[in-house]
Amino acid sequence: QVRLVESGGGLVQAGGSLRLSCAASGVIFRINRMGWFRQAPGKQRELVAVTTSGGSTNYADSVKDRFTISRDNAKNTVYLQLNSLKPDDTAVYYCNAEGTYYRSSIWQTFGSWGQGTQVTVSS
Repeated sequence: QVRLVESGGGLVQAGGSLRLSCAASGVIFRINRMGWFRQAPGKQRELVAVTTSGGSTNYADSVKDRFTISRDNAKNTVYLQLNSLKPDDTAVYYCNAEGTYYRSSIWQTFGSWGQGTQVTVSS
């Protein structure tokens, strides 16, 4: 199917910045939506930001005006710029992609997750 590989997490002080990347690879595929979710210890996984193939974006209220999602369709890569980080942003960040891939002479839908990258913000 489609594999997602994330990079860019790490440890940063409050007020700092990080940039996460997520690259998709696999056989013939089309990605409709790519986005980032996060899961803090003891909490449910939550949406951070998503972007569609048409360029629309959506953000969680808690990250608006601080995080920016962008996408390079030619590279099948999505980025998340994290600015003005807070300790509450500490979590494992997961990349997610939804779309279609070509197999057995038909297009089939897929939904894939990356392995996650840790973001830790110290106070």
